[in-house]
Amino acid sequence: MRTRFTWWGTLGVLVALGVARPARAQGVGLAFGSVAQVVQGADTLAQAWVGGLNTPQFSALDLDGDGQPDLYAFDRESARSYTWLSVATPSGRRYRYAPDYAAAFPADMTGWALLRDYDCDGRPDLFTAGTSGNIRVFRNAADASGRPSFVLANGELSFPAGNGYTANLNIGAYNLPAIQDVNGDGKLDILTYDFYGSTLLELYLNASPDACGGVSTFNRVSTYWGQLQVSCVSCNSYQLVGDTSPCATYRTDHSQGHNVLLLDLNGDGKLDLLDGRDNCATLTRLLNSGASSTDALLAPAGASSSFPSAAAPVNLPVFPAPYQLDADFDGVPDLLIAPNMLDNSADRVSLRQCVRLYHNAATSASATPSYTLTNSSFLQSEMLDVSEGAMAAFGDLDGDGLPDMLIGNQGDQVNGYYRASLSYYRNVGTARRPVYRLVSDDYLGLGAAAVAANARFESLRPALVDLNRDGTLDLTYSAYDGTTNRLYYLLNAAGRGQAASFTPSQVSYFKDASGTGSLAATPNDTPCFYDVDGDGYVDILLGTNVLPGAGSLRYFRNRGAAGQGNLDNLFVLADADYGQLRTAGSRPPNLAVAVADFDGNGQPDLLTADGTGAIVLYADFRGQSGSFAGSNNLFYNALSGQYTASVLGHTYSALHMAPTAADLNQDGTPELYLGTETGGLVSYLPRPRAVLATQPGAAAALAFSVYPNPAARAATAETAQPTRLVLFDLAGRRVLADATLARTHQLNLAGLAPGLYVAQATAADGTSTTQRLAVAE
Repeated sequence: MRTRFTWWGTLGVLVALGVARPARAQGVGLAFGSVAQVVQGADTLAQAWVGGLNTPQFSALDLDGDGQPDLYAFDRESARSYTWLSVATPSGRRYRYAPDYAAAFPADMTGWALLRDYDCDGRPDLFTAGTSGNIRVFRNAADASGRPSFVLANGELSFPAGNGYTANLNIGAYNLPAIQDVNGDGKLDILTYDFYGSTLLELYLNASPDACGGVSTFNRVSTYWGQLQVSCVSCNSYQLVGDTSPCATYRTDHSQGHNVLLLDLNGDGKLDLLDGRDNCATLTRLLNSGASSTDALLAPAGASSSFPSAAAPVNLPVFPAPYQLDADFDGVPDLLIAPNMLDNSADRVSLRQCVRLYHNAATSASATPSYTLTNSSFLQSEMLDVSEGAMAAFGDLDGDGLPDMLIGNQGDQVNGYYRASLSYYRNVGTARRPVYRLVSDDYLGLGAAAVAANARFESLRPALVDLNRDGTLDLTYSAYDGTTNRLYYLLNAAGRGQAASFTPSQVSYFKDASGTGSLAATPNDTPCFYDVDGDGYVDILLGTNVLPGAGSLRYFRNRGAAGQGNLDNLFVLADADYGQLRTAGSRPPNLAVAVADFDGNGQPDLLTADGTGAIVLYADFRGQSGSFAGSNNLFYNALSGQYTASVLGHTYSALHMAPTAADLNQDGTPELYLGTETGGLVSYLPRPRAVLATQPGAAAALAFSVYPNPAARAATAETAQPTRLVLFDLAGRRVLADATLARTHQLNLAGLAPGLYVAQATAADGTSTTQRLAVAE
């Protein structure tokens, strides 16, 4: 019985063999879309490939001009804008991810972003962080179709500070303000904790001369709104101004940041306060017992962290922020609550299921609210989300000929322990319609082993590649143990066509030139395996943060046959700054790369993603030298009809992003699966999808044909002029060769395993072309 073997394109093997690919109508173009479904438990994820959520800040606005409020989120950690449309379905309205609308938002936003209508035109405007804690405002000047377009209205809000001086309205870098009408005059005011210590609430009333308001003038009317000061470590401990009782003020590794929202929680007509504090898991409710919303009194004795109820208080990993909007389409504003920290380096919490929807059971928007938790993973439950820092690897792990999926992560807190793991999704679909079902969120027990050993295990970057050239996929992964990063490998003990067999206790790692150190020595070092020099042996392109030259691509050449006896030393450094890649003139941090023929010209391209959020494609990189020339306008926006740079975020701290190329539906064109800081994968399809086309002129002149195809025991190869013939398997190995220059070659296929092969014909002048040959049972 022959072993069944089916082709799939994880690393673009056909590209490595020089396979001529169909021409495209235009250059490189990628558009959000997917060819695969994902199933977890009984649920098919409706928005699997959105890319996860970590610290989303939610607002409502009409994106498509249909009169229905849609959904916007700005993720603080990644500085990424998300946009969803409210769409009608047979079972009611739901949110559908619509990423093209995100391009309307400013690309340089950091810190926070909230949508509020300051000019009463029915279109929410954009308030966002400026420099050093200031506030910028963009007016929503919708286009003819009603789609948002944001124009800077005020680059720095200010207020009279006395003695003829004007001061910037500065809320600090970590606070999230309440931008609401506090005094009931129809104009948007601002309530925020103070810039200096985040211990006093400051109220800025809108004094703009317009009837509805504006953003030209604000007056600071109170530096201790609610008569309150915050000075104690305990999450619901407050003091009235003037109280000198001692208590500790600062919390280790955390700011004094606050997220605030004003609501009338008890129906007395006065605005009360919800306060989310850094390093706290709960929201504190403070009821206003003062004379009015502006002349407020928030009695510390009434502060409660049992909101919305003692039986079911808010409980988030850290630093909760509340957002009021109608999230379940019943016309009554609900509460969305999500973490709002800058990053997870200090807290090391799980961000896998951290967005809460609290349904408001009130009968109208003006009635006293009544909140009940109805969804503890709002939108996240519809996505692939492995907490943070995802990276995918594809390969046939169960021996059925279909590519399965592994996803590594930066880390996740599980049962109180923060560690990375591999999530294994088995492909239960077909060759043309892949379906991924979650089998394990800790494949091979790598995370559990770290817990058992009380060891750190983070920044997991997997790849599947045939290292020992036995026709089966081995597992490699870069991982950090708290002191050292290593590029580990596990050899597959199974035979070709069988389910993979890995023994974690037999793990080894690739050594550097000294023979003792690690080849991938710093956290987030990310490998890509590809035959760079075309010698038939897979090499490594390693994005590394190692010093000197942190933020570089290193090319490690496979020693070939000489290295097969000692895989630990299989790779030797050939170029420490391959391609001299730079982002805005600087070395890119957390660099990760993928190789595939993205532009369809038959030559491999190099696609990079780095910690600044930049995604760049270097076309035909093996034909370049010195400093590679690249392009970042890769992503097609259907609304504008233009190609733009990535809109998946940027940040002042380094993102963890990782691209993987794969042809999961076997249509001959690679898709891009981009792992994100927010723990998910974003799927992009080549645009336009390739159609069969004639090969380039010189190769077409060979008129290469192979028949019958599929073939069983024998096949005939013919060309219009004499050529030499080589037959490769999909591991890149020669399985047949005829060096005689001839127009006709007879191929003896006896003994070859069923599956797909690549026949290559080369003329005396070097002109070469290829054809796929399917070998049947």
